[in-house]
Amino acid sequence: MVQVDPGTKRYALGVGVLSLARSVAEKNPFHALAQPVLDRIADEWNVTTIGVKVTGVEDLVVLAVARSRSPFSFYVDVGSRFPAFTSATGRLVAAQAQLSDAELKKHFRSLRWDSPPEFAQWQKEVGASMRQGYALDQGNYMSGITVLAVPVLATPSRMTHALVAVGVTDQLPKGTTQALAKALVEEAQSLSSMMGGAG
Repeated sequence: MVQVDPGTKRYALGVGVLSLARSVAEKNPFHALAQPVLDRIADEWNVTTIGVKVTGVEDLVVLAVARSRSPFSFYVDVGSRFPAFTSATGRLVAAQAQLSDAELKKHFRSLRWDSPPEFAQWQKEVGASMRQGYALDQGNYMSGITVLAVPVLATPSRMTHALVAVGVTDQLPKGTTQALAKALVEEAQSLSSMMGGAG
């Protein structure tokens, strides 16, 4: 859990913390409910699927993962953290954050993108995301990669979790992406009902 640097005599968290974090995350009710869904979507659509907890406007925490059969593998593990406004999920977070344009721009500019969209375009996508029930990132966060995210809601206005699908853009033409989004939305709506606000 803790490592000591013999040169400086300073303490730092050790790798044992990762297994502890994974253990806690896997006992979360969302993990138990979402894992079969993620497994099914990953198998049927050959994408990597991820279940995340939204912790305000600071972090996304990965609670569950199912990997695709593709040679491409987006590496992420249970317990991983990402800035809350990252990629497609970040568009959903921004839509519910009730922040001023200046605050949104500050978060937007702090992100690392392979191909950043213009802020005005990103804002349009943020606005559309909750109306259409999903958010889409095609090659912005990672070149050549499509990321879809759908909200899991505790109440109609409060997203607590999200389901995310990650795949190679060339393997996800528009029709396939729309069908996958529809499948994810249906699964997220079902999970929202089952979660009933559980952490």
